[in-house]
Amino acid sequence: MTFQDFNLSKTADGLLPVIIQDADSLKVLMLGYMNQEAFEKSQAEGRVTFYSRTRQELWTKGETSGNYLHIVDMYIDCDGDTLLIMARPDGPTCHRGTTSCFDTRDNEGFLGTLEACIKDRHAKMPEGSYTTYLFNKGVNKIAQKVGEEAVETVIEAIDGNRERYLYEAGDLLYHLLVLTEQMGCSLSDLEDELAKRHK
Repeated sequence: MTFQDFNLSKTADGLLPVIIQDADSLKVLMLGYMNQEAFEKSQAEGRVTFYSRTRQELWTKGETSGNYLHIVDMYIDCDGDTLLIMARPDGPTCHRGTTSCFDTRDNEGFLGTLEACIKDRHAKMPEGSYTTYLFNKGVNKIAQKVGEEAVETVIEAIDGNRERYLYEAGDLLYHLLVLTEQMGCSLSDLEDELAKRHK
């Protein structure tokens, strides 16, 4: 596939609209634009590079955040004027810390927002934050809290107390996300593991 394969006569500024889709979850992650140089750089490096219309320069997605988009496959649409890139992201695609730049109902929901918040706490370690406290204590303390919350969740389930069950299960999920971050893993990694088992 070359840049000349596209019919860009009717597109704005002759730029190629590019849709990025997660190769595993199939979530639509973002929309960007490429000129010929960005397209060829993306092909050569295997990571998505766009052309910034505002800065009028190339920018490789992830060059500041580390959240690169690794190209799995590329497809031209039926009119030859749009490119679909199937990619595997290194982390959240959106600058807000969310998986996608689109707020769709089938996006990651609040768990994704919470995961992004936990990642941010881990990176910045703000004083007075309980999450910071957990990271400072390390994996043993975090794992202990996961165990405690799991036991409390089980107790409330056995007692049939729905309201208390939801409260304790919420605590369990939060501490499990902190432990997941501590282990250098993500919700996407957990989804991948479950998807492999489902197959």
